[in-house]
Amino acid sequence: MPSSPVYPIVWRDDRVILIDQTRLPHNYTVVEIKCCEDMARAIRTMIVRGAPAIGVAAAYGMYLGARDIKTEDRETFVTELEEVAKLLRQTRPTAVNLFWAIARMLKTAHESIGSVDQLKTALLVTAQAIQVEDLEICKAIGDNGLAAMPATPEKLCILTYCNAGSLATAGYGTALGVVRSTWREKRLARIYACETRPRLQGAKLTAWECVQEGIPVTLITDNMAAHCMHQGLIDAVMVGADRIAANGDTANKIGTYSVALLAKAHNIPFFVAAPLSTVDFDLPTGDLIPIEERHPSEIYQIGETVICPTGVEFYNPGFDVTPAELISAIITEKGAMRPEELQQFRVKQLA
Repeated sequence: MPSSPVYPIVWRDDRVILIDQTRLPHNYTVVEIKCCEDMARAIRTMIVRGAPAIGVAAAYGMYLGARDIKTEDRETFVTELEEVAKLLRQTRPTAVNLFWAIARMLKTAHESIGSVDQLKTALLVTAQAIQVEDLEICKAIGDNGLAAMPATPEKLCILTYCNAGSLATAGYGTALGVVRSTWREKRLARIYACETRPRLQGAKLTAWECVQEGIPVTLITDNMAAHCMHQGLIDAVMVGADRIAANGDTANKIGTYSVALLAKAHNIPFFVAAPLSTVDFDLPTGDLIPIEERHPSEIYQIGETVICPTGVEFYNPGFDVTPAELISAIITEKGAMRPEELQQFRVKQLA
């Protein structure tokens, strides 16, 4: 069993080592990724998951694909690299960090000078930079989130949904990064972790991370959140994001919207923690965010046990969209801001 900190993606000996998140919390195992096809499969099957982590994994997947291209001609190399990008883009349609990282890798390939071998080296350097930057960004998000926390009570109880921790990023986490910073400064009393049906990322992953670090965590079922809020057990809600539209509408794991509505009804601040790379300024509202629909087996069985009758139909969207008006602040590496304040960063990007 590892000790903290947890790093879900490690570059070692010319290959990528991933923590297999589908086997946690009972089995801590790693998977070696040696080619882009294996990385695509790992992303698709959620061996690696969480928007920032998917971005880092996709960047390494691009390098692995580039490494296997057998040509010395730059134009041919870039054309074949576009096919690698196409393969990786098809894995998870909602998480915008996937597309952001792929675009950055392609930009490196197009703009770097030198031979094909030099391009390959530049791509590896870029993938490693994306990983290091994400870790630094998560730590900044954590500290900015701490500053945005309610002043009272002194010791906070924070409700989380899904997993936006070390396992979902290069390390430290976004929503759980805020929790870690709050714990470090002795302002955290306890996390209430929603189990997060149907894949149970809260029960399996968030709870596991907290146990590793000795952070007090209480697991609740998703339908207990309202009761806990009504009982005065929750001081703030902190979630991550897979894609944020330009107006602040936020896609996150299915069920997040319900928690936001409950927080609004109980006058509890609802925070989203995510890097600016999660903001898709090309989408004006959340209505345009593509929602991945996942295999119905996530609903109709738990482990190997089928829990519903034959003949029932299924609907299994992986994400929902929380409207910006329900979000108290979006916490990024640049600070905590109201959703409408995101537009200033679009202007800066275009400048």
